[in-house]
Amino acid sequence: MSQGPTLALSTDVLVIGGGLAGAWAAIAAARDGADVVLADKGRCGTSGVTATAGPGHWWIPPEGRESAVTDRLKRSLGLGDPDWMRRILDLTWTSLPTLADYYDFSRDDRGEVFYRGLRGPEYMRAMRAMAVDAGVRILDHHPALELLRHGDGSIAGASGVALRGERPWTIRAGAVVLATGGCAFASRLLGSATNTGDGLLMGVEAGADLSGMEFTNYYTAALAGTNMARSMAYSFARWFDADDRELDIPPGPDVTPHLAKALMAGPLYCRLDRVPEDIRAVMPQVQPNFVLPFDRRGIDAYRDRFEVTLHAEGTVRGIGGLRVVDEACQTQVPGLFAAGDAASRERVTGAISGGGAVNSSWALSSGQWAGAGAARLALGQGTRAEDLAVATGRAGLRPDQAERAVDLGAAVQTVRDELNAYDRNIFRRGPVLAESLVRLDEVWSELSAHARGEGRASLRTREAAALVAAGRWSKAAALARRESRGMHRREDAPGLDPRFASRQRVGGLQRVWTAFEPVAVQAEVA
Repeated sequence: MSQGPTLALSTDVLVIGGGLAGAWAAIAAARDGADVVLADKGRCGTSGVTATAGPGHWWIPPEGRESAVTDRLKRSLGLGDPDWMRRILDLTWTSLPTLADYYDFSRDDRGEVFYRGLRGPEYMRAMRAMAVDAGVRILDHHPALELLRHGDGSIAGASGVALRGERPWTIRAGAVVLATGGCAFASRLLGSATNTGDGLLMGVEAGADLSGMEFTNYYTAALAGTNMARSMAYSFARWFDADDRELDIPPGPDVTPHLAKALMAGPLYCRLDRVPEDIRAVMPQVQPNFVLPFDRRGIDAYRDRFEVTLHAEGTVRGIGGLRVVDEACQTQVPGLFAAGDAASRERVTGAISGGGAVNSSWALSSGQWAGAGAARLALGQGTRAEDLAVATGRAGLRPDQAERAVDLGAAVQTVRDELNAYDRNIFRRGPVLAESLVRLDEVWSELSAHARGEGRASLRTREAAALVAAGRWSKAAALARRESRGMHRREDAPGLDPRFASRQRVGGLQRVWTAFEPVAVQAEVA
């Protein structure tokens, strides 16, 4: 049960999520004169996938940017936008050096500062320190459960629960930035424990929609028995079956289906003996978490053969998220902004993953655009703290029918089964996608009809509801895109179909809907 009175606050900008995008958003909003509160489900500076990684950035000198944009646009398979790519390259270039007072950058062999790659744990500690110095009020372990909306549909703030003491909170705000991260579909990927799709569900409940949710089947190789999925070293890998026969699996962006087929046939092994010496030398600094599991098991990663698996990353290294409608990353709901993995990245990655570099630069850039946009809006209109605010949360908070116990563990396991299995998510077929959607619809009906949590338990019910909702949107979008484009592969519809050369919107709660944007409209808003 909840304890103590509700914590009630009022602020200009509320940022929900304390990962890379959320921290950049809070700093940008404060820098523009807004009063800012950041509420994080975990602890800002340690939660989220960046804190466990060695993130690179899309760090391109001015003279090389047009060729980089041309290359990325070609690989986006018709869904990218060169102007957004240029904006990201420019802001990444000017933003990273501003960390110098908070982060000890490495230097290359020539003594020049190495801005491209950062050490995730130190990066996020620096971001927290910058936010505190900028005047941001940080509420750790204060997960948001739902958004609040004015009668005219604009965002009024959010409500949640403080995990310590299970004290409810309500924050009225002139604008809200959702930076809750992607949805890893309960795959147990390292750093993704808080990435359960909460922001996607809250956004759709408030009236937003999503885009790119069919591109959610990105997988990364990892040492078997661990959740350490870091891809850089595996680009040099050689692959072997249980009899130590080397498999004909070429390196490159299309390696996932080959690895999945090998794993479906039996154990898969790897050797990293082709990793260049210069990369081996810097790996403990740029990706310290990569080498740790090998050291603990007494494995020489660059000499020994070791067993591997594939971890699903959902929208974390996939693409889908809340659809933004302007350059400030505002959704179609006035006052609601989205940043980082919570927002769709199609404009900068197209139908393929942004990997680590583009995704990190997207978090840095979208966070600042959303934070600044939220500040401008809030400072221009005020917080309207005395106006009526309507709670928007439903599934897991306000059941449609009689409240009764719902097996949340079984609901989450259904998401794991349908969204992580190789034969249901990598190798997609129309009938199987439809079966998955039916199973997820059944679980959603049970959750929305009967599940209700209080205090800390309300977080678990909402996480389960968000996972199921995100799974439904992903499967519905994949079923509607009857072609193979980028990471979305349909075994029953191989090859590109020009009729689907546009972005696809998806939304809905009780009934999921999908709609492709007309190419002409897509060009106008790009």
